[in-house]
Amino acid sequence: MIKITLPDGSVRSFDKDITPYEVAVDISEGFARNVISAKFNDNVVETTTPLTTDGSLTLYTWRDDEGKKAFWHSSAHVLAQALEELYPGVKLWVGPAIENGFYYDVDLEDDVISEKDFKTIETKMIEIARGKHDFKMREVSKADALSYYKGKNEYKVNLIEGLEDGDITFCDHSTFTDLCRGGHVPNTGIIKAVKVLSVAGAYYKGDENEKQLTRVYGISFPKQKELTEYLHLLEEAKKRDHRKLGKELELFAFSQTVGQGLPLWLPKGAALRERLENFLKVAQKKAGYQMVVTPHIGNKDLYVTSGHFAKYGEDSFQPINTPAEGEEFLLKPMNCPHHCEIYNVRPYSYKELPVRFAEFGTVYRYEQSGELHGLTRVRGFTQDDAHIFCTPDQLDTEFKEVIDLVLYVFSSLGFDNFKAQVSLRDPENPDKYIGSDENWDKAEQAILNAAEDKGLDYVVETGEAAFYGPKLDFMVKDALGRQWQLGTIQVDYNLPERFDLTYKGSDNELHRPVMIHRAPFGSMERFVAILLEHTGGNFPIWLMPEQAIVLSVSEKYEKYAEKVLNLLENNEIRALVDNRNETVGKKIREAEMKKFPYIIIVGEQEENTNTISVRQHGGEDLGAISVEEFSEIIKEKVSESLKTFK
Repeated sequence: MIKITLPDGSVRSFDKDITPYEVAVDISEGFARNVISAKFNDNVVETTTPLTTDGSLTLYTWRDDEGKKAFWHSSAHVLAQALEELYPGVKLWVGPAIENGFYYDVDLEDDVISEKDFKTIETKMIEIARGKHDFKMREVSKADALSYYKGKNEYKVNLIEGLEDGDITFCDHSTFTDLCRGGHVPNTGIIKAVKVLSVAGAYYKGDENEKQLTRVYGISFPKQKELTEYLHLLEEAKKRDHRKLGKELELFAFSQTVGQGLPLWLPKGAALRERLENFLKVAQKKAGYQMVVTPHIGNKDLYVTSGHFAKYGEDSFQPINTPAEGEEFLLKPMNCPHHCEIYNVRPYSYKELPVRFAEFGTVYRYEQSGELHGLTRVRGFTQDDAHIFCTPDQLDTEFKEVIDLVLYVFSSLGFDNFKAQVSLRDPENPDKYIGSDENWDKAEQAILNAAEDKGLDYVVETGEAAFYGPKLDFMVKDALGRQWQLGTIQVDYNLPERFDLTYKGSDNELHRPVMIHRAPFGSMERFVAILLEHTGGNFPIWLMPEQAIVLSVSEKYEKYAEKVLNLLENNEIRALVDNRNETVGKKIREAEMKKFPYIIIVGEQEENTNTISVRQHGGEDLGAISVEEFSEIIKEKVSESLKTFK
């Protein structure tokens, strides 16, 4: 007999060699019908894998992220089989599950896959899936694995050569075999709906000096209805694409002449950024932060001391050489080393801590051109960075107050659906991190305590910590249900050590401060992109570039339109006038496209009664009211969405 511990902590005894599926049946036959994957002692196993020792078992359904991962990984196998049958001679490389769906990288040699081929591939995949073929894992010796692929697929041979003998497995289904570590649904019949989404070029091993393969992206579902709903969301996402909206709303642009990944903020976008910065500056001032400014470059030795150059040097721009021999500077890749040096300008007493330095600091990192994407992946970006230097006794309070600030930012900008993620070090790879185990233990425990005490809905992710310390990340779901990492708080005992930061304690001895890194927005560029897609360009009223547009029905009422504009501006309402010689209908349509929250129409009746006719974005008519009444509506809307930070 073996003892199986389930996620609820219960322990059940079973005959040795029982499978995860049979354990599920023992729990409930209805539940077992929905189980599609499993983990045993934190290792991915098949639902048919015999369990031979005591251990912890987790069973997953389609509703679980791990279940989706197995479902999409299995679908990648079906895609690969379909490609082999449709394109004889195709060579497969790798086909993982990704956040939404899966892909397979293949060498088609002289063949090409285009959008017109998608339907044929989908039909073949469904044909294979309907065969209800079981996924079966088997161990293979290294020699046999190499022999299977030798002369047929150099990509798999290269992959196998890097594996240890005794740790190689194949997965078979139908007539198809693939090199695979495991993690599949029971059989292909569970896959009911598939969609080939796109094709792209992908360099072998991600190396631009290697051959470019074809990457085929797809997604699959256990029900056709779910695929239909997903495709609808994709269409909505296209409408909300921040690159499209940014152009339509005249917020930002890119220029090949300036350089890839270097956004140009247009007047409306610059004003939007300024409002976001001022919003956070007001809250930070109340929370005791002091604004600082640091240069856009720093001596290379600064980043060597911090450890960033060793970790991220390859992702930095090339060093800038000066006329002085051996002197090198870098475009600033991060702000924290500079803030450490600001702290080091003078000595501190424990009575003066915590010290909180904040900066909207622009940093530069060399992203590969193929990875650049609008504002979400750029080469120059501005972080809403702050670093708190505190005593160990102050850490708990300071960390919780930063959580309060992040939650304030989210609530003011309409991000209500989020989870927190506590990112810890990977105990299996200690070389990835700097600092002592003792300091890591203290830092990790501080974050876990704060998340628990603040009542956050959080998960723990091992191996996701920064190289210098653990962190608390906020994973936000937008209006389309997509998840983004927004806002981060990190505890750091290591940089104070590396920069020899000290304060004089009550015992008159020198002690190390603890450092907290925090950035509620993360970067202004990425935050604006996500906010654009979340709101569809309909920002909270306090943030809109213009809150209203005044339309005159003809030239005769242009002066009255200007008078209304002046009254609005006197009431601190951002507005503009459209006096073009166009029909009112056309002006309204264009104003709707530009996302103006309120459209004000003025003509003979409004001038005679000293009123304005107000139409809300989306079509709701508020009727004829005075400018003063309209101003009160705006102020109330702003007050509702822009809460005061306490």
